[in-house]
Amino acid sequence: MSWIKELKANFLLRVVSANSLVIAIRLTITLAIQRILAKSLEEYGIAKIGDVRNILAMLTSFTSMGIFNGMVKFVSENEKEPSRLKKLLSTSFLFALCGSLVSSLVLVAFAETFSIRFFDGPQFAEVFYILAIVAPAIGLQRIFNAVVHGLSRVRKYAIIELVAYIISAILTLVGLYFNHLKGVLIAISIGPVIQLLTLVFIFGKTLKPLISSIRPKWDDHYGKALLAFTLMSFVSNILLNSVEIYLREMLEKSLDIKEAGYWTAITNISKNYMVFSTALFSLYVIPKFAKITTGFSFKKEVIHIYKTLLPLFGLGMLVIFVFRDYVVQLIYPNFEGMEPLFKWQLLGDFVRLAAVVVAHQFLAKKMIRSFIASEVVSMILFFGLSLLLIPLFGTEGVVMAHFFRYIIYFGFVAFLIKRHFSRINALAKS
Repeated sequence: MSWIKELKANFLLRVVSANSLVIAIRLTITLAIQRILAKSLEEYGIAKIGDVRNILAMLTSFTSMGIFNGMVKFVSENEKEPSRLKKLLSTSFLFALCGSLVSSLVLVAFAETFSIRFFDGPQFAEVFYILAIVAPAIGLQRIFNAVVHGLSRVRKYAIIELVAYIISAILTLVGLYFNHLKGVLIAISIGPVIQLLTLVFIFGKTLKPLISSIRPKWDDHYGKALLAFTLMSFVSNILLNSVEIYLREMLEKSLDIKEAGYWTAITNISKNYMVFSTALFSLYVIPKFAKITTGFSFKKEVIHIYKTLLPLFGLGMLVIFVFRDYVVQLIYPNFEGMEPLFKWQLLGDFVRLAAVVVAHQFLAKKMIRSFIASEVVSMILFFGLSLLLIPLFGTEGVVMAHFFRYIIYFGFVAFLIKRHFSRINALAKS
């Protein structure tokens, strides 16, 4: 039948289906892990885990110098050009080498300072020393992962994600059993090493001919092009994680550590289902947008993505909202204070998904100014609205700010994209 053939030919649906099983298994594991952590570490532990995850996210960007999306774009465009791929990878390794070295030195020099800053004492300095040791592995993992995404190896990526996540989950439980909160943080810190080893084991045969003769070396063309993505990644990544850390501290100081734990818990749930869309962006959206040259084709592709993606996400979010009481009791027992947060978080995530799909045109076409402008506007809105709404609505004010900022962000991104294609049309006519 024709509709069956159409489904089989829909690459986006293949990406969705390939990741569906992985996400389902991952969510199941996450439910169990988060429940155990919530019962063992309570709100304080969940909040501090949130801080370390924010730090790890920033470190992930620093160690690879933020070139992940640029590599996905250029690998996708030059898949059949070995000489160009070699220059790209040589330059990418140089970026990772520099980023990893600087990150390691900073972490070693300020390990105790960071421990005092985030944990009110030097007792967690060990976590930052471990991060310093694994920093090179984080950089390499991002480089290799970008190659997998750029080549759109959907099934292998799904397997890599699943195996690495299962091993990391086991290590988290082992860390909790032997060393309570510190053990969990150490397990989280070495997670990227597990991801790197899993990636090399599963994808090694494809990677080997690409990287066997490559050494860190600067190529002027790709170097300058990747620097643009470095700037975009740093603006986005550092702003987002810094704002999240600050707001978590604000909730802790102005309200209570429990409130910081509730917000961290709801963002954990959000990040676990939004990770599904993250894979789609790098495996499908960026490579697809990179090849689109007209406004009509872009609009057609966006509509195609929306028709495929938004109903699935909308249905899933509706189910989560209807059964939110059960979700809380299942994942975060005794975290009843987070139940009012679901409505605004889910609404914000739905609008966010629709907006971020369109915004990936900035990455695909290296629209640096538009990307930075949209990210700065988004973070200012989130930060400003949170400061305004927290005194009025408590922790619920943060998730309200999350929703309102993405409505405005969506409109701003749409305006920038429309202006971009209007300029292209004007140039074509002239």
